[in-house]
Amino acid sequence: MAQDGTSRQSAREDVRRAVLITEAHTSVEEQHRARVRKYLFIMSFRIPALVLAALSYGAWQNPWIAMAIVGVSIPLPWMAVLIANDRPPRTDDEPSRYGWRAQNTTALESTSHPVVTVDVDLDETAAPPRAAVTAKSPGTAAT
Repeated sequence: MAQDGTSRQSAREDVRRAVLITEAHTSVEEQHRARVRKYLFIMSFRIPALVLAALSYGAWQNPWIAMAIVGVSIPLPWMAVLIANDRPPRTDDEPSRYGWRAQNTTALESTSHPVVTVDVDLDETAAPPRAAVTAKSPGTAAT
């Protein structure tokens, strides 16, 4: 036993459970900065593409080349937003938010339950109708 009253075994277990800083996830701020950099990098091609389209039209007087360059630059904002909003890939140790995937149970119970039927006498001359309740096992024919 150690002087502080703990055993060496428990001290070793604490060391095994320790989280290394190299295993830590990147902070939200760092992820945001990386996404902003990706967005700005992709969007930095938009204005030069439009300028290049104007220069190519001025140089060759061919509207098809200029329109092709503009056409390539049209989906850039959409792509930049999709790529910038993407989160880092999910790791194996990250819990799934959808619990129904992990469950392997059926919606209905597999055990048998007694079936209750109600037989009513409709004899109008007699007293008020009485209900007779009989319990049957599932799968048996009604009598």
